[in-house]
Amino acid sequence: MAPKDALLGTLKVCILNLQSDGNVVTDSSAHLPSCCELLEFILRKGLQQPVLSLVHRDYWHCFELLPQQDTCGSHSALSLAVEQTRVCKKLLGSQGRGRYLLRLALSRKVLQRFITHLLHTPRVLEWYSSSSSILRNEESLEPFMSLLLVLSQMDFQLEIENCSFLDESWLLPVCEMYETVPCRELGMVLRYLRGRVFVLELLPGSQAQVDRSLSPGDIIDEINGISLRNSKNGQASWSLAGVVLSRLKGLPLSLRVLRWRARDGSSYRPLLKLLRELRTENPSLDLGLVPATSPRAGRTQQPPASSTLCLRDGRIVYALQYLGKANIGMYGGKEVLQQAIPQVLQRSLPSKEVFLDLKETHLICTEKSSNTELFQHHYPEISCVGRFGKPDYTIFAFCVADSPETHLASGFCCVALRTNLPAECEELVCRIAAGFKHTEWFV
Repeated sequence: MAPKDALLGTLKVCILNLQSDGNVVTDSSAHLPSCCELLEFILRKGLQQPVLSLVHRDYWHCFELLPQQDTCGSHSALSLAVEQTRVCKKLLGSQGRGRYLLRLALSRKVLQRFITHLLHTPRVLEWYSSSSSILRNEESLEPFMSLLLVLSQMDFQLEIENCSFLDESWLLPVCEMYETVPCRELGMVLRYLRGRVFVLELLPGSQAQVDRSLSPGDIIDEINGISLRNSKNGQASWSLAGVVLSRLKGLPLSLRVLRWRARDGSSYRPLLKLLRELRTENPSLDLGLVPATSPRAGRTQQPPASSTLCLRDGRIVYALQYLGKANIGMYGGKEVLQQAIPQVLQRSLPSKEVFLDLKETHLICTEKSSNTELFQHHYPEISCVGRFGKPDYTIFAFCVADSPETHLASGFCCVALRTNLPAECEELVCRIAAGFKHTEWFV
């Protein structure tokens, strides 16, 4: 029986995509952030907030209050995971702790046991609404537990210590260990910024430059297992240059480094704002970024006219032209795009300036002038995406079922947009295509 809740249907597709990535799920798996975000949506759905409280209740608070001992009176694997999450110094809030615990539960194959434990703890379960929560709906709970069973049989090998950005994003930076031989000075100029220790510069001829394992813009997350997350300005430099080096004199030094470059070679998105701040101090930094502010004038600069990327509400979005949409019939396969896009263009509708935000599980298009949402689609609702076969390749489109939330056969529509650059058009097509499994739908 297919899951009736849209979130469960999307989670099922995401798990299938995870399985298609390979036998082992790692942090480099493209569909891992989407899967984790969907689990988070489900655990938050129907979670009621206390009437007289200044603390925002999150699913972490539910797991934290579960009984800490099993039936034998000893600490269970669940309580150990909760305690490990509670004492992690890299996590600052309930969102980060909840995400850390989810990753820990997936790695240890105990997420299904966590949910079962919650279901048998009435004083916690009653925090969820009986009318909207999946956990208190018998028809939705059974397929959800079946999906968790599938997840428990998969091999998740995640870098649990890479957790310093979980408070901000499910998308994690590349995390690597840098081990260096003992030396008097590593030759790094550090900059403390918003609770993180950045490498601002490598001194010529220093050990760090010789090793070629660090780059300006990288973050020093740990030194020999000592977390620098949210440390004070002087403490980080003092620990690095003084205490740590003096205590480990004659011994190798091990640094956990978070890279400013993502796995695809682009800038790690949650770091963009901080990297721009960093470059105001060292303009020679080559971070591949468009400057957000002018050091001299101190006011925001507009991106070049040829670029569609811009920063909005802390996220990188695309500034595009929405050309309209048209119903294309009962078939939404990729073959129809070259005929479907002209159908949209022949309607000669006035184009609209819009922002397109490609999130981890869905995309949202809002009108630039009024901030009105024009459409929102989860990736599994999209049946195909592609560029228009013209010389400039700046028009792309995707097909989506007209009424995916109903069982009525209403056909497919084609949604067309225009970019400023062919390269960005190709990038958008690839990013949308990565969000769904290529299938051809019939309705």
